Amino acid sequence: MPHAASWVGTSSIKGSTESIRMALLTFSLVGLQFTWGIEMTYGTPYLLQLGLTKSRTSLVWIAGPLSGLIMQPVVGVLADRSRSKWGRRRPFMIGGALIVGFCLVVLGWTAEIVGCFVTEPKRKRSCTIVLAVLSIYAVDFAINAVVMPELDSRYPPDSKATAWLSLGMTAVGHLLAYGAGTIDLLKIFGTSLGDSQFKQLTSIAAMALIFAVCVTSYAVEERILISSKDADVKTGAFKMISKILRTTTHLPDRIQAICWVQFWAWIGWFPFLFYSSTWVGETYFRYSAATLPSKSSDTLSDVGRIGSLSLVVFSIITFIGSVLFPWIVQSPEREKQSSARSFTPRPPPGLAPLATAIDKYKPDLLTAWMFSHLIFAAAMSLTPFVRSLVSSFPNQYALSSRPNIQRPWTLACWAPFAFMGIEINRLTSPSHPYRPLSEDISSPVTSPTFLRLHHRDFDRNDPDDSITDSSTGETAGTYLGILNLFTTLPQFVGTFISMAVFSILEPGKSEFLHKDIEEGGIDGEAAAVAAAERLAKVAGREGKPNAIAVCLFIGSLSALGAAYATRRMKMKR
Repeated sequence: MPHAASWVGTSSIKGSTESIRMALLTFSLVGLQFTWGIEMTYGTPYLLQLGLTKSRTSLVWIAGPLSGLIMQPVVGVLADRSRSKWGRRRPFMIGGALIVGFCLVVLGWTAEIVGCFVTEPKRKRSCTIVLAVLSIYAVDFAINAVVMPELDSRYPPDSKATAWLSLGMTAVGHLLAYGAGTIDLLKIFGTSLGDSQFKQLTSIAAMALIFAVCVTSYAVEERILISSKDADVKTGAFKMISKILRTTTHLPDRIQAICWVQFWAWIGWFPFLFYSSTWVGETYFRYSAATLPSKSSDTLSDVGRIGSLSLVVFSIITFIGSVLFPWIVQSPEREKQSSARSFTPRPPPGLAPLATAIDKYKPDLLTAWMFSHLIFAAAMSLTPFVRSLVSSFPNQYALSSRPNIQRPWTLACWAPFAFMGIEINRLTSPSHPYRPLSEDISSPVTSPTFLRLHHRDFDRNDPDDSITDSSTGETAGTYLGILNLFTTLPQFVGTFISMAVFSILEPGKSEFLHKDIEEGGIDGEAAAVAAAERLAKVAGREGKPNAIAVCLFIGSLSALGAAYATRRMKMKR
């Protein structure tokens, strides 16, 4: 007879109301998204300032998809088997947060740390770059351990309440990060947290992440695993990965179509997410800045603040769109459900005529998803022609182009998981092919950048649980793992495309961010020569496309492929 898992204690969440409990449960996401926001906004300009070329910087960002591909299943399996008296998730969350916080501080003070051990200028610069890159890799790998704790059955991770509140916490974290990036923190804190904007942001991010994780860890009480079930003992991370890879070659038609749409879409989104803030900053310095880069006291902070400003607007509209889109776009199950099972929410009597009129013209989610790819492609195709931060369409429009991107990003975060959830329900419940979106995992997920899989155990005292686990939990985990794979692999493709473009168009160091000046200062004549060389580079590139803009343009072509794949998906019923 199979050995069942045994537990001690019950899962619970502190709080007097449902809203407070859900907020405490997802509070760790604020610190998580704050950290990601700072890394995505300031990471690329910081590496360029240290002296890395853009082509080599693109290879650094392979850390994100690589860490997700490796660490997520490993951490999930280790946490599922943990018998710690502190719970299965809490030790990983706190340990991961402490490692990330430490590495963020190291990232901000790389030059000072290296300076304590190395004095020779060229070697010091090389060691500083190596330490910065290692810190970024450590942050990306360790942050995968900062997952939400095990939930009681009353709060499943795929419930609508959890998903929507998680989306809200994600938006709050991003807004705080981008908002902090736009402020001159030196005027507020002085030099108490560091003598530069980047140092202060990494310090704040480290404290915010540790605090947010501690709040969730304190609020959530986990069950303690005494012994694992037989199936868990035989299942490991590598076996899970091999099963996902085997299943990938025999996918149902609709799930295969969803995965290919995701693949082509993320080739386009990758350069936008990692390089767009740098592109905005470079556009400012190249065409709009009254102060030349060579005269700026802190070019990194200037580029980061300009990029953060556009990302603040981006995040606000993304969040508003995430709330509104489910009301203005038809849910997928409405197309599939029979009239006997369909359910139409009843609006207040005063709004009923308006709601009825709007309902007639609601586009279905698949059509909206396809047009979102076309909108993204149209906006990104114009990026090589940008000559100003704010200008008239279609010639010059760096900042003004961002609102065109926020609607497609909202659907990119929602649509693939909505359709995948419906297909999983159809496969696992043949007699009831579709359930409303409010009941399944098709609600917006907690992290749009990387899909985080949640691992759950079922008590085997009830023999029916084994059926549920094998037919639903295992199948859902496998197919969500495959969707995660099709979200991760295009980021590798995007990385190599960016590396090739940067190597051809901008093989040297950044003329805006990197300064060939060693510590200790240089004389006025040398400074004048360095400034003249920098200005010559900028003047020589006048009229030529920015390399990041070319990467964004290539992303628009991939978005057209995603639109075509979405159209083909309409034919697969």
